[in-house]
Amino acid sequence: MGRIEDAFAQLRRAGKKGFIPFITAGDPDLQTTEKLLIELAQAHSTVIELGVPFSDPMADGPVIQRSSERALNQNVSLQAVIDVAARARTKIQTPIILFSYFNPLLQFGLKRLATTAKEAGVDGILVTDLTPEEAVDFETELRRNELDMIFLTAPTSTDARLKLIAERASGFIYAVSRAGVTGEQASVSEEAEKLVSRVRQFSSLPVAVGFGVSTREQVVDVQRYADAVVVGSAIVSQIERTAAVAAVPGSVREFVRGLINE
Repeated sequence: MGRIEDAFAQLRRAGKKGFIPFITAGDPDLQTTEKLLIELAQAHSTVIELGVPFSDPMADGPVIQRSSERALNQNVSLQAVIDVAARARTKIQTPIILFSYFNPLLQFGLKRLATTAKEAGVDGILVTDLTPEEAVDFETELRRNELDMIFLTAPTSTDARLKLIAERASGFIYAVSRAGVTGEQASVSEEAEKLVSRVRQFSSLPVAVGFGVSTREQVVDVQRYADAVVVGSAIVSQIERTAAVAAVPGSVREFVRGLINE
């Protein structure tokens, strides 16, 4: 049993729902990223999404776009992202998945990425702009290295697409709460609950809902029907608002505790 499967199994046994935070590697710097991974693990995160900075993040709103820019201005590479995950892995057991666009992964080399990520203690990879139909070769390399392939679904996904994703995904399935880009919203779309129900017609994997979740009330609402909730832009915004770099880990810790009522 891999770390992701084990983490969700533990939640089920305890009758609890999961919390999945997202941060961009290298924002504000790699040293702080390592500290954040440890803080988020200590906050009982189910899985941590570690974003790979990219120059053209089409699916992301302005908050995460700016975080990528800050990281890229420091020349944060994919290898550096993997290295920071490896350093954190010596101190935490929480599953870590790389959250990336396909271009940086392709340039790195898919076979090299799979073996390097496995050695670093990464547990899975989610590629925002890679469809299941185009993911066969990459999925094969990941499975060969016992890494989970996380796929996105959306309210616009057809039943045929959901069935295909259910056949190919492992770890968990990420249900996007609404069409559009990432970012904080006043409310989470009602379409998210419908999507989770549709996904469960085809898959027994845990379903996590993200995009637009930013408050304690929204976290509670999403956990009512999903196996886990993903919070990204709100955490990245908290990092951005914290003036002193040294204060970032503590600031994020308190913000996350407020979200999950720790």
